[in-house]
Formats: sequence, C-alpha cells, structure tokens
Amino acid sequence: MLIEHVLPPHAVGEDALGDPPPTAPTGLFPIEEREIAHAGEKRRREFTTARHCAHRALTRLGLPPTPVPPGPTGAPTWPPGITGSITHCDGYRAAAVARTADLPHLGIDAEPHAPLPPLVRDGITTPTERTHLQDLTTTHPDIPWDRLLFSAKESVYKTCAPLSPRPLQFDDAEITFTPTTRTFTARLLLPWPAGVPAPVLPGRWHTAHGILLTATALPRPS
Repeated sequence: MLIEHVLPPHAVGEDALGDPPPTAPTGLFPIEEREIAHAGEKRRREFTTARHCAHRALTRLGLPPTPVPPGPTGAPTWPPGITGSITHCDGYRAAAVARTADLPHLGIDAEPHAPLPPLVRDGITTPTERTHLQDLTTTHPDIPWDRLLFSAKESVYKTCAPLSPRPLQFDDAEITFTPTTRTFTARLLLPWPAGVPAPVLPGRWHTAHGILLTATALPRPS
C-alpha cells in the first residue's frame, strides 16, 4: 500500500488505485449512502471507494463495521476514541486512522504528480517557501515541489483544524522539506489558544504511480 509509506507510528491505512465497476454494490451504510443519493458519478465513485478504505482501516484497528458519515464541515465523523483522515484524487483513494490514545489528530493528502499553475503556487506559499521551492527544484528537479507543498499543507490543516482558533489559510503554516529523508516540518504561524505556542508538526511524503502523498500527526504530549 502506498499510504503506509507516509503514516506515523500507531496509524494504519488502506488505499485503492481506482474504483470498482459502477454496477458493483456500494457496500455503504445507509447514513453514508444518503450523502451521495443525488451526487454525480465521479463524486459517488470517489466517496464510495474512500469509505471502503476507511471501513477496512477501522477493521484493522479492531473495530466492528462502522459508518463514517461526513460531519457539519464535510470532514469525516470517526467513532469515539478514533482520529483519522480521508483523501482522494484522480485514480487514488486512501484513509488512515489511529486511536486518539496514541495520536490525538492525524491528516493525510494525495495529489497528482504535476506542478501547480504559477498563480496558484504564489497564492499558497510564503516568501520563505518560494525561496525554498526554488532551491529544491534546482537540486531535485524530478519532484513537483509546489504541488507537494500544497499537499503537505492540506495534511497539516486536516490535522490541526479541530484545534485551530479559526479556519486555517494557506499562509498559516510554513513547510520545510528534507529530500534525503522524505520528511517535512510544518510550523504554524497563527496565535494558538490560551497563549500556547503553535505546534510544530513532523510529516512524511512519498511519490509513486503518479501520486504525491503526505501525512502528518499531532503526537500525544509526553
């Protein structure tokens, strides 16, 4: 599985390259099926396969068959005591879960292995990041670092959204990549609740089959 290349300890994941045939039974729980009752075919396929991944990942943690409906913000609603994340892009679906006793918050993201349009790149990066991306492109030109940075920020925001004092923006985190270890560090730039310093998150990345993958987590404080 591609997703296991990026997951932190204590997290488990499941993924899929593609979808079952449209005529196959969805295998969704009724509460999940209602979510896509009026959706288009593309949305139905990606939602269904991603939920299959989530169900399998929860089973690997020892949970009974459990629905994962969207919550009010659209983020998945996990069973009590579980944190997790779902992602999908063209040709790829994945889910990752962990027990909150081990990892309080977890985020994953998948993107196509292709550079961003320049206007999008400039809109999601800080000046420091733009310099960092230029240096990375010079030394490792085979990686679309701007798209990888976009993915890393998506993973970070999925991880931190439940704790953030406000909705996170792309300039609320600054990413630094380490190509030799396929890791990154995310430093949050916004004030955190109750005067607590904003966390610094470790992350991992991987590329394969035309897919960029990132994952990060907030570990439980020691």
